[in-house]
Amino acid sequence: MRGGRWRRVVSQVGRSVTVWAVSTVTMLVLAGILPDFRLQSPDGESATHIAVTAAFGAGAFGVLSALVWPLLVRLLLLVPALVLGLLVFVLNGSLLLVALRLNPASSAEAAPETAVVVAAVMSAVASATGGALAVRDDDAYRRRLYRLADRRRRRLPAGPSTPGTVFLQLDGVGHDVLLAAVGKGLMPTVARFLENGTHRLTPWRTDWSSQTGASQLGILHGTNHDVPAFRWYDKDSREVMVCNRPTSAAELQRRAVEFTGDGGLLTVDGASRGNLFSGGADEQALVLSIATRRRGRENRSRAGYFAYFSDPANAVRTAMSFFAEVGREMGQSTRALIRKQRPRVSRGGLYPFVRAFATVVERDVVVAAVMGDMLAGRTAVYADLVAYDEVAHHSGPTSRDAEKVLERLDRSLALIVNVAEHAPRPYRIVVLSDHGQSPGETFRARYGLGLGELVRAGCGLPVPRKAQRTHSGAEARAAVRAALRRPVEEKRPAGRRSEPMVLASGNLGLVSFPDVPHRMSKEEIDARHPALLTTLANHPGIGFLLVRSEEHGGVVLGAYGAETPVAELDDKTGPLEAFGPGAADAVRRTHSFPHTADIMVNSFHDPADGEVLAFEEQIGSHGGLGGAQGRPFLLSPVVFSEPVEEGRELVGAEQVHRVLRRWLRETDGPQVPLARNRAA
Repeated sequence: MRGGRWRRVVSQVGRSVTVWAVSTVTMLVLAGILPDFRLQSPDGESATHIAVTAAFGAGAFGVLSALVWPLLVRLLLLVPALVLGLLVFVLNGSLLLVALRLNPASSAEAAPETAVVVAAVMSAVASATGGALAVRDDDAYRRRLYRLADRRRRRLPAGPSTPGTVFLQLDGVGHDVLLAAVGKGLMPTVARFLENGTHRLTPWRTDWSSQTGASQLGILHGTNHDVPAFRWYDKDSREVMVCNRPTSAAELQRRAVEFTGDGGLLTVDGASRGNLFSGGADEQALVLSIATRRRGRENRSRAGYFAYFSDPANAVRTAMSFFAEVGREMGQSTRALIRKQRPRVSRGGLYPFVRAFATVVERDVVVAAVMGDMLAGRTAVYADLVAYDEVAHHSGPTSRDAEKVLERLDRSLALIVNVAEHAPRPYRIVVLSDHGQSPGETFRARYGLGLGELVRAGCGLPVPRKAQRTHSGAEARAAVRAALRRPVEEKRPAGRRSEPMVLASGNLGLVSFPDVPHRMSKEEIDARHPALLTTLANHPGIGFLLVRSEEHGGVVLGAYGAETPVAELDDKTGPLEAFGPGAADAVRRTHSFPHTADIMVNSFHDPADGEVLAFEEQIGSHGGLGGAQGRPFLLSPVVFSEPVEEGRELVGAEQVHRVLRRWLRETDGPQVPLARNRAA
């Protein structure tokens, strides 16, 4: 054992010396290329003196990066992650200038802007060299990956152990989209899972509210009761609830725990990464529901950023990829504009930066956190990668832009699979999605007005002329806040409290009357606004309405006077016929929620091409019924029991939770059937 320890020490020293030598050569090359960076005085110096200066500078820069950089990042932990990423270059350049000045015999100088470039290149080269050397040594490779994570996590003792489980959520990737990507060769890792027979692919059906808030709450906490949409007006609190607002997410999680009496899927040695909700995990990073708490040992929502950016090479690499992604989005949106592609929404303003954050920063940090969890031996890890969902909203679910994102997500999955080989325990990897996306142009683009203006017209209220134009700036700013896990504020429309409040969740619209403390009935709405329900139900862009009824308890309204009591709903006939199997049950369940809106509006759906009409500025949308948005997937190892019995369908996020919880129980050890146990 002592000999092995000495071999590791010698190996580590050898790698350090090699990295130092490569960094020294890199500094010499940069000094020869860049005019504002020199390692000698203007009068000239010997080659030996220049080499010593470079070696000292490279060594000092490496030591400062290892010792000072983590402290700087910890001091800046409260800075938003996007800002921290942009500060990386400045801080790294400053460390280089300090390193050059530590040698009193040196005449080295660098302009501040040149120091930024030199530091970035040297960090990248040192990281690449260290990584290449470590890959040849399993122990070193494992330690290197482990440093990406929080060192405070406990390690499992050496020796065999029960398997751990990683749940990787590919946000917004539908079942059919996944199969198409595999067929095109875009996702070779997923293809190997299926071709080798190690995994099975199971589609499942979402609830009416086909969006991350409802699905992830149900998957992680076992219930999404009383979550009618992504955003809705809560008449009890007189507030707009928004699933990606930290205060709302915290309240929804509190209600779920109270409703089930259970902490969540991850309560036993779990980790939650990049999610809206914690799932009861004791290790949390980038989790929205704890973002509003005071930072402490029990609240490490931002710890993932610190763990990742504490290595300046990671920060530099991610920052460079970030700006490359911004340029890629600008180029793709310009081509779409020149080609006059339809449907299309505005992709200007802050959106290129929103996309880059979702597809680069969030992905890199979450994947690094998952790798750290695996190397620390965590029992259960649940992580969400939002990249595809963000791009598909603006480019379309089957666009080339979105396909490129799927390729990069598959590479992230491949990295996690590779890290599993170095983990202290075996891991079973489950890949799943929370919903899909349905294509289609926006409601406003097709008809020249939004749902809010249509509701005002049906109420006999004035419709502003500016409603004819689509403004995407506010929507882009809201997306930036969501990507940065900041509150997404919903302002109540100006006017009297008696005026309707209209909110959108993809192709699902919600109309509420804030001055009425209870859920209004059809009879009450007709008495106040006789033309409203008829106007909405007969509009060609609307599929059906759900309202409470004093006579029938609840009714679904369709065109040409169609009116079906909720209890008599049928998937095969009436207003829900175009929305496929399960639509009637989904509507009935939402009707039972205490905070269902006064009027629930689902857009038109064409089953021939899967098109819906989003009430938001999105050409790939989800949130209601209709098309691929309600058909996500579950890709699971075959060593687990079947998700559902043959011939049955996996329906609802709550049932997915029960399946995942069953699988976690199966990893505790050999399962003994009850009948055999009794006989024994």
